[in-house]
This record gives sequence, structure tokens and C-alpha cells, in this order.
Amino acid sequence: MTAEDRALVWLCSLEGLEYRERAALLRAAGDPVKLFEDWEKFLPLLTQSNQSRVYKKGRAARERDADGFISSLRDKDRFAVTIFSDDYPELLKQIATPPFVLFGEGNRALLKERKFCIVGSRKIPAWADQAGRSIASALTAKFAVVTGFAEGGDYAAISGALPSGKLICVLPTGLDNCYPADHYALKSKVGKTGLLLSEYPMNERVKRHTFHARNRILAGLAEGVLVLSAGRRSGTMITANAALDCGRDVFALPHNANAASGEGCNELIKNGAGLVTGAEDLFAHYGLKAEETEASALPPEEEKVLRVLREYGELHVSVIAERADVPVYEAAAILSALEIKNLAVKSGGNKYSAVR
Repeated sequence: MTAEDRALVWLCSLEGLEYRERAALLRAAGDPVKLFEDWEKFLPLLTQSNQSRVYKKGRAARERDADGFISSLRDKDRFAVTIFSDDYPELLKQIATPPFVLFGEGNRALLKERKFCIVGSRKIPAWADQAGRSIASALTAKFAVVTGFAEGGDYAAISGALPSGKLICVLPTGLDNCYPADHYALKSKVGKTGLLLSEYPMNERVKRHTFHARNRILAGLAEGVLVLSAGRRSGTMITANAALDCGRDVFALPHNANAASGEGCNELIKNGAGLVTGAEDLFAHYGLKAEETEASALPPEEEKVLRVLREYGELHVSVIAERADVPVYEAAAILSALEIKNLAVKSGGNKYSAVR
């Protein structure tokens, strides 16, 4: 680790400082090593409350703190990637406010992979959830999938990409914490199989602004962003807008016109976002050839029911039975078989939709 890396890691290990404060300090010093060495000179730039905290430690204490923090990273099998590091993602450097340091746990090599982001609101229709899982799984043939760590759209992306290991989750907390708390076991699994990233000190807890800040990293890491589900004012739209601001490609799943959970997606499409119904649309956009899988032939009755779903969209089981010309009890059994094959998904009110 170079002196510049070490100074940046120390600066970003200080709890309570906001990005704008760290940026102001670095601008004033002109160099992270100078900032570290002449800390007392630049301390007045901080608010009085921050000056009065641990930041008034002398040079010897700063040296001990820096060495101790770096040792604790190694002890927990974690690492720090600074903006000077060879494997700091080039696309992320291009955003207006790139994080000075990314703290990571897991497969560091994923930072050099091509990356694509999949996000969605916390409450997501069953069909969009299933589509997100399928798309994320397929994309791992060419990309590392980037997402957050929430319920809904993020969880769909995680479920699809995690088996391949090509998954990067960006956290709104430090690596020691977990939000939501009941995802602790999943967080551990991602850290072992994929990659966890955070710009925050290890003990940083979630705050309202950390979600917004995290979203710029999601957008900045990836070549494009797919929105699975988003209300007009959904937090997911912040990620989509951040992607647009930094010149990334934005895509969305189309939703029914009267579905509040898809208003944001439909608005994005009306404003020029790419309409996506499957991973093949994304592969085509980037000039990539999708991995070919041999489709298994379906029994005639299953094919008939699936054709109805693809033609008419979400339908109640009784309507499906009528249009497929099969008894309701038989339609229910056929739909269960299609669910098992990930070709159909059940939503509320005994309704079904085709996955692809």
C-alpha cells in the first residue's frame, strides 16, 4: 500500500465525516499525504463539533490509528481499494463524486469484470421478481451483476446472480453492519461467494442520506442499469436518474398502465429508456451473443396455457382456463407445472403471468 493509499484509507476510516467534508479537506491539502501529515493545519475546515472529536489526535496517534485500521481489515479478510489503486473501477472514476475508498469483502477480482446493475423497489410484482431473477442469472455469462441489499428488486437480482458468484452488492452501511438486519446470513454468503462493497467506515450505521449516496455508486460502477419495478417517486428512481446523470444506459421492464408499482418504469421508457423483456434484449444492445440453451419441449396443454399468458398478460386462473379451453382444475395444475419450470409466476388474487 502506497503512502497515498494509506492516507486515504485513514481519512475514510474516520467516522462521522461526510463526503463533502473529506473532499474539502483533500482539495485544501492538494494531496492526501500532506493532509495526513499536516492534519492540524486543515482541521479548522471541519465543523466545530467534528473538530472536538477524535480528529484532534497528534501525528503519532494518527499513525497508530491508520496501522490499526489496516490491520483490522486484514484480520477480517477485507481490503481497501483507493481511487489510486490499479483495480479501482474506471467507470466509477468518471462520476461527479467518486468514493475515495471502497472497502470490500469477497472476490476482489470482480472489480475488473464488466458490470451491469439491476435494481427495483422493495415491493415488486411476482412476475417482475421472477423476470429479474432470470435476467440476472443470464447476465452473469457476460457481466458481474451489481445491486443493493434491500428486499424486492435487489433481492431478485441477488437470487439470480449469486449462484454464479458474479455478484457485487453495494451497502448503505459499513461492512460490520447489515441492513436489513434479517439479511445477515445472506450478507455472509455474498461476502464468501461474491463481493460486498461500502464507502463507509466499518461501524457506520445506516442513515437516510447513505441510501442516496450508495445509489450513485450502483449507477457509476455499471455500464447500464435495469429497473425491474419502481413507483413514480420510488427510491429506485434515484438510481435511474443517477445513471442518466453519468451517461449510463438505462433500461426498464414495461408494466401495466394502471400498475402504481410500475409508473416509474413506464415513465423511463416514455423518456427514452430501453424496453427490456429478457436478457437477450440487453445482450443485443451491447452486441453480445447470449448463451444458447436448448429449450425443452412442453406438453401441448402447457404450451397452450403459456401461449395464453404470453398473449394476454396477467390473468385470473378462471380466465386462463376459458381462453385455453381447458377445465379450471386442469388449468391450475398446468400453471403449477409452469411455475416449477420458471415459465409462469403467481401473483395476488390467484392470477398468473408469463415469465418469458
